[in-house]
Amino acid sequence: MSTQAPAPPPGAAPEPAEPEPRTDLRDPRSWLPSVKVTAGAFVIALVIGAFVIAFSDDDVIESLSYFGSYPWDFFTRSADAVWSSYSALVRGSVGSSNAIASTLNRSAPLICAGLGVTLAFRAGLFNIGAQGQLIVGAICAGYVGFTWDLPPVLHLVVALIAGLLGGAVWGAITGFLKARTGAHEVITTIMFNYLAASILIFALGHDTFQRPGSDNALSPKVDDSATFGKPLGDGFPVHTGVVLAILAGFAVWWLLERSTWGFELRAVGANADASRTAGMSVAKVYTLAMLFAGLLAGLAATMQVLGNQNSLSPTLPGSIGFDAITVALLGRATPLGTVLAGLLFGAMSVGGVAMQASAGTPKELTDVLQALIVLFVAAPALVKGMLRIRETGGGSTVMAKGWGS
Repeated sequence: MSTQAPAPPPGAAPEPAEPEPRTDLRDPRSWLPSVKVTAGAFVIALVIGAFVIAFSDDDVIESLSYFGSYPWDFFTRSADAVWSSYSALVRGSVGSSNAIASTLNRSAPLICAGLGVTLAFRAGLFNIGAQGQLIVGAICAGYVGFTWDLPPVLHLVVALIAGLLGGAVWGAITGFLKARTGAHEVITTIMFNYLAASILIFALGHDTFQRPGSDNALSPKVDDSATFGKPLGDGFPVHTGVVLAILAGFAVWWLLERSTWGFELRAVGANADASRTAGMSVAKVYTLAMLFAGLLAGLAATMQVLGNQNSLSPTLPGSIGFDAITVALLGRATPLGTVLAGLLFGAMSVGGVAMQASAGTPKELTDVLQALIVLFVAAPALVKGMLRIRETGGGSTVMAKGWGS
């Protein structure tokens, strides 16, 4: 005879929920399903991309006119178009020391901003505001970089701290609004993105941020004393900000998996009501999660301003803040996965330019590939069905609870 646990009395508080269990890397069953699905999504995206490449090539389209009489031309020309495009993509991203350096430099801001989105995901928040946090961080780092006159090492440290604080404050505001007023973080972060972009345009209209002798919305470049160095020289021009990005990944992993506050963050992300019942401060977790998310986005901004020595302009942020959401999703909201996804997207971005230059393939194809990869990663059941991957557990898709909270 089976026995059931007694039902809780009416009005009783919910049982505190444990956060998701830690992944034991020594047990392949804990991570192999996710690796299979991600690799399968990548392969399927490449196959679909191959069809897009083939049917966007003029020689392939021409061969279709006589496909019935001589189909071999269609297949050979398609294979040549796909091979030349994908080989150019690989060579342009990892085919030389300069290509690898460009990939690492491009990946660094994606990794940092993606880690910020990942941290918010684990707290049950959907941080759409990495773009705005990055912009504010860039404004602060750039201002210190091209207006203050400080000794070399001190100048870099102060400009770096300014960028971190700018992004952290911008993120903390939305976290505080979520914690104290219940304002939806998706709405507030989107609005703060527009506000940050407007602040940048407003600042570039003033003499302090205007490059002397230029009528364009462009600031001076930061002083050499405030830039990340390239310790390996011109032969491998990787700036030291890349090392900071890797260290940031390790720091986020330690914060989530080894710290007490990380346990609280994961518990709140699993069940905010139960965590509140257990005595955890949900408001504190939300505020700090968004603060650290903004800090990481500010670190991404310093890669652009202090690492690549770019001037402040309306186009400086690009789409890094929005790409960070894709990176975090592809990395399944784990620090290691986010770092690897950032490296992948950095390689595809750099390789896409080379692919267009040498093979004539539109660079936008890399955007299509990225979208397809994320699409299939977000639909693991579809990948398992297409590739006949047997269900063995794991491979769950990350979902922030911010939409329904």
